[in-house]
Amino acid sequence: MTQAPTPTADTVRRLVRSLLGGSTEPDVRPVAEGAEPDTWWVGARHVLRLAPDRETAVRGRRELRLRELVRPYVPVALPTSVAHGEWAPGLTYTLDAKVAGGSGEDHDVSALGEADLAAVLTGLREVPVRQAETLGVPRVAPRVLETLRQSAERAARVLAEADEFDAARPERLTREATAQLGVQPGAAVLVHHGLTGGHLVVSADGRVRGVLGWSDAVLGDPAEDIAGLALSVGSPAAVRAATLAGYGARPCLRGLWLARCDAVVDLAEALADRSGAPPPLPLLRTRLRRAWEPILLERVTELRDDDPDEPA
Repeated sequence: MTQAPTPTADTVRRLVRSLLGGSTEPDVRPVAEGAEPDTWWVGARHVLRLAPDRETAVRGRRELRLRELVRPYVPVALPTSVAHGEWAPGLTYTLDAKVAGGSGEDHDVSALGEADLAAVLTGLREVPVRQAETLGVPRVAPRVLETLRQSAERAARVLAEADEFDAARPERLTREATAQLGVQPGAAVLVHHGLTGGHLVVSADGRVRGVLGWSDAVLGDPAEDIAGLALSVGSPAAVRAATLAGYGARPCLRGLWLARCDAVVDLAEALADRSGAPPPLPLLRTRLRRAWEPILLERVTELRDDDPDEPA
């Protein structure tokens, strides 16, 4: 197999000059520092993404088509491609116009922003599944919450020993609760599967202005996006947004516990340095705190077998 070239600033400048023209040297810099950066700022108005391998290239091509499918259903900005093609044989690029606003990691979401998130969740549910499937969006089976619960219990003990987490706190996911929070029969929906702060564009007044990063979208369990929001904006805000979107107690609580288990496991793995290239520890600690914020719903809800999993 031919080794993929490593993108450099010179590579990016030559590509940008060929796309945008101009006589001045374009200002380019990696979005995140790394040995092989594949996402670059181009001046103040554009973002260039370079696929480092063929699998990423396939997902990148699919993302371009998926964004156009989703755009009419989601009332916030999605990236718009200015140009796309190949920067090396079989490896794609897309030059996107920058969505105005800041990172969700740096700005809190306001009450109006929660309504924006509710509109995003509603729009995702309304995207025609058959059309998304035609674009190649994969179906993914819901995660088994009991398996995740067991991993989280082990991770919580590790974090307790490191004084990172109180394993005796009152909120606990029991074996009985995991059975109640299983996914009920129903149609899959389009799931962004990456509603992290870095993919939310938030304005200074707390409104959600855009959603980035559609390459990992799947057809599956909407609780995964509720979980992503719990890690990004906190459990109370995530549950309020999901409730505004019409989701009932079961998917909201399932999303809450997916987030809590993921947060515990991710931080424990990062502390043990077993997860490859994890996010920075401060970010993982923040996600843990957000996911474990208490919510009233988990204290007052008694699920029944006939509780709907999908909104009416």
